[in-house]
Amino acid sequence: MTEGLADPRNRVTEAHLTLYRRWAEGRIGGMITGNVQIDRNHLERAGNVVIDGKPSNEEMDMFSRWAEAGKSHGAAMIMQVSHAGRQTPKLINRRPAAPSPVPLGLPGGQFGQPRAMTSEEIRGVIEGFGNAANVAKKTGFDGIQVHAAHGYLLSSFLSPLANQRQDEYGGPLENRARLLVQCVEEARIVGGPGFSVSVKLNSADFQKGGFSFEDCLAVIDILNDLGVDFVEISGGNYEQPRMMDTEGLEPVFEQGISESTRKREAYFLKYAKAVQERSRLPLMVTGGFRTTEAMNSALAEGEADLIGIGRPLCVDTDTPRKLLSGEISETDRWENQLRLGPGILSPTSPIKFVKMLNGFGAIGWYYEQLRRLGAGDAPKPKLGLFTAFLANQKNEKRTESARKAATP
Repeated sequence: MTEGLADPRNRVTEAHLTLYRRWAEGRIGGMITGNVQIDRNHLERAGNVVIDGKPSNEEMDMFSRWAEAGKSHGAAMIMQVSHAGRQTPKLINRRPAAPSPVPLGLPGGQFGQPRAMTSEEIRGVIEGFGNAANVAKKTGFDGIQVHAAHGYLLSSFLSPLANQRQDEYGGPLENRARLLVQCVEEARIVGGPGFSVSVKLNSADFQKGGFSFEDCLAVIDILNDLGVDFVEISGGNYEQPRMMDTEGLEPVFEQGISESTRKREAYFLKYAKAVQERSRLPLMVTGGFRTTEAMNSALAEGEADLIGIGRPLCVDTDTPRKLLSGEISETDRWENQLRLGPGILSPTSPIKFVKMLNGFGAIGWYYEQLRRLGAGDAPKPKLGLFTAFLANQKNEKRTESARKAATP
């Protein structure tokens, strides 16, 4: 997930501490933070936390307090580390760095024309992941997760659509995976024994000619030999946002998957099952799990080793305790109300702009819930989708204006 709660200088705030303490009180087993960026010029959104140099003593103290809040009731705390690449909004960077100058195929003009990275910039990315691992270790985090999914920089390097380089980082998959491998190796060296390094990886981009499931399995083969602690399987990117919604997914629930998951739970479980047959690593599956029946079935049948839950925690921070105690057997399905309407306004509309509005509108709805939780307020489940979308757009612009004003 992504909190968007950083201050104008992209530092950890009291809102982070409040939010993660509330999640910890819900008896969650472990937390992977929202994506901490390694370059303040390449953010997924204006309110990201950034580590792109040596943090001050004050900043290190806030990272320590963040880790302490998350671990306050026994949970593990892992920092997700990322570089947004070409999916940096135009408000932040009109010419974001990317493997190649291939723009996003999205309407609305929210993203600028990317430029191809230099070798020096690529080296800076590797050092950035190592620096983040160093900060995380020193401030009490249990590890980092290298974000190589959802179309961000490392994910785009893996994609033959986004990566058209002719050097050692382009062409065959071995080359396209080189940056991911080097970032993992750097983090492992810096973190040392006992510090977890995991990877978030797409099962596929769901784009013709893009990063395929066969590519995913080949990357798993590479990660098997790197000493990665676990892999989290997800999928999609901004152009094909399969990680955002179940609507419109091709039928991935085939024979061999338990009956409970046929009820449109666990979007990526089919892919995870195939990965398990190839992987020597523990596997985490996130996306769509809503019932204890489906979760327990996936664990019992060896389809997953770790279960990830995201969106339900944006509304009810007590969800893990309720599920584990048997107080509830299914989380509330808030996403069912997050639709603009039937017909031409539905998420399956053939109009790209409408599909995008549904996806990003739903995301804005969850962002608004996280802001309320971070402020110590109660969530607002009856918030309207379009109202949330407009409020989030306004907040993002306000946050970016404040960030620019605070930038020396």
